Amino acid sequence: MVTGNDPKHSLAPLFASHPRNWRQNRYVYPVISRRSGGLSVGVNLNPDKACNFDCVYCQVDRTVPPTVRKVDVDVLRDELDHLVHLATSGELFDDPQFSHVPAQYRRFNDIAFSGDGEPTTSPQFPAAVRIAADIRRKYGLDDVKLVLITDSAYLTKPAVRDALAVMDANNGETWAKLDAGTEEYYQLVNRPNVPLQAVLDNILDAARVRPVVIQSLWMNVHGSPPPDPEVDAFARRLRAILDAGGRIKLVQMHTIARQTTEPWVTPLDDATLERLAARVRTIVAVPVKTYAA
Repeated sequence: MVTGNDPKHSLAPLFASHPRNWRQNRYVYPVISRRSGGLSVGVNLNPDKACNFDCVYCQVDRTVPPTVRKVDVDVLRDELDHLVHLATSGELFDDPQFSHVPAQYRRFNDIAFSGDGEPTTSPQFPAAVRIAADIRRKYGLDDVKLVLITDSAYLTKPAVRDALAVMDANNGETWAKLDAGTEEYYQLVNRPNVPLQAVLDNILDAARVRPVVIQSLWMNVHGSPPPDPEVDAFARRLRAILDAGGRIKLVQMHTIARQTTEPWVTPLDDATLERLAARVRTIVAVPVKTYAA
């Protein structure tokens, strides 16, 4: 957990700043990630800012029109190759944006499909995964992960399943969003285009093939933390995935670290986030890690 008494707290400005525009790149950008615990190279497959969810806590500023609307995979390959070179050579940390990053956070953790929307909605997602796998092999990055950060709505699409198989062969991880235990709360915080059961079915489908990481964001809504029955329902959803043959590697319970779409959502304090995590642990036997603001 990151707290005000933790040395990592001094990195809060870096954790709170994940701009998608880096130098002249269209799609690829570096960040120091609190959940990755180091350098994450992001691949933005949604520069048009299109997303099938409209989460109340979303950090994407959709009041500013996008400057790029399509993904050119050749440009993406060149950008990713160049940034991975900078990361592996250490040259990235000569950049003023990263020159003050402590040594332990200069570890190259992953190439992450994230960005300004849902990566699996992009027709270029499978090609982008193959490009990342090729570059990972080119640089001999056996310990670097390929990470998909997803809202879990389209994990059963054949093209997505095929791409996940490529990720599995290249130290891949699927970080599947699950922010609620009930349909009512899910609709409140995620404002999605699919019902909660569809997300749960998709997570189970993926988790039966490989262990998944559950990414779950909790917050104050209109000044109040999530009610305990909602957190308990969330934990029971996790337990149901396990009971049905799914595997969960880790549950990430985090809170808001950046500017949100709606002003009436705010970060949980450390103690509240820890209390919610403790409730989850009492209901389902999975590793739970918290990430405070």
